[in-house]
Amino acid sequence: MGKFNGAKMVGLRNKETGELIAVYPYSIKDSDEETEKAVKDWYYTTSCEAEELRNAYVDLVTEEELKSVNNQNQLKG
Repeated sequence: MGKFNGAKMVGLRNKETGELIAVYPYSIKDSDEETEKAVKDWYYTTSCEAEELRNAYVDLVTEEELKSVNNQNQLKG
């Protein structure tokens, strides 16, 4: 069983700090490898900060983190 099986949301984290960089907005792929590639490809094509990918990894996003991100987005919009 893969790391992302059954996951609702994944995102990119900073390797040094563990801080969430971005939340992947699409459904999870079948395998962990496909998921990691899809998340990194998505971030690369949508971000002007592609250099961050060198110091990032794909990880699960907790419900608490997701709520925090949603609250921040509501405040901005």
